[in-house]
Amino acid sequence: MTDSHDRPLAVFDLDNTLADTAHRQHFLERKPRDWDGFFGAAPDDPPLSEGVALARESAKECEVRYLTGRPERCRRDTLDWLAAHGLPEGRVHMRRNDDRRPARRTKLETLRRLARTHEIRVLVDDDELVCEDAERAGFTVVRARWSAPSAALKVAQEREGRT
Repeated sequence: MTDSHDRPLAVFDLDNTLADTAHRQHFLERKPRDWDGFFGAAPDDPPLSEGVALARESAKECEVRYLTGRPERCRRDTLDWLAAHGLPEGRVHMRRNDDRRPARRTKLETLRRLARTHEIRVLVDDDELVCEDAERAGFTVVRARWSAPSAALKVAQEREGRT
């Protein structure tokens, strides 16, 4: 019997990697930002076909994990969204509701923790800062460049530690 620890991990971001957040960006362009509206609209995200296909393909050889900057309070909606779009089953790593550190710090911390017990085959993420830091730390990265970048989301990820 093969232990899941024997399978390498393929780690996927959610927003703008698997889920298209374009329809809810307007919540971040307001002052003050409407975080409840932004996260509340997440269940309506259309899937990004390139990311979904890569996750499904990765599941053939790897255990898929999801690493998101979404807060823990979004877990039920996130799990429902993954299931509704036929994504591979896998543990979802989310930030604590009160954690406002930049995404690159929280994600790299989680990757390092996972790497203590698993081989991480790949991280797939759209955030350039997350990707750069992960590569510097020795992780293999695929940059999810199949969605339109959002300046508001980038600020939220880096300066406000919200997603």
